[in-house]
Amino acid sequence: MPTEKWEPPPGSWASSAARRRNMQAIRSRDTKPEQLIRRLVHAQGLRYRVAAKPLPELRRTADIVFRPAKVAVFIDGCYWHGCPEHYVPPKTNSGYWSDKVARNMARDRDTDRRLSEAHWTVLRFWEHESPDACALQIADTVTRIRASS
Repeated sequence: MPTEKWEPPPGSWASSAARRRNMQAIRSRDTKPEQLIRRLVHAQGLRYRVAAKPLPELRRTADIVFRPAKVAVFIDGCYWHGCPEHYVPPKTNSGYWSDKVARNMARDRDTDRRLSEAHWTVLRFWEHESPDACALQIADTVTRIRASS
């Protein structure tokens, strides 16, 4: 029986079946850094929404949202968001992936701007940052904002 050559679906970014499987396995939410930070924030008695839209009209979600305090928290992956310390340009299909990361970074700045204009506090952390330090900064920010309201 002849084996068929794998063809990516029309318009697909996948260069091979293995690459497609690999990319589909990458989580967009509930990553280990997110879960650890959420656990630490929850242990401090704070309650929040997970993977929620801070602004209903904005088609973007924050990793952790404190609605009444208007605090949106993003835990950005080093590769996908272009970490200045850890981002390594891809060796295969580099044009596509470099453009993708650049678009992600531009969207992050646009999201920050839109949320700030709507009087939200935006906190961004890299996945490699200390979860304890991130959780402490989140708790301090939310507590300070709640106290001043």
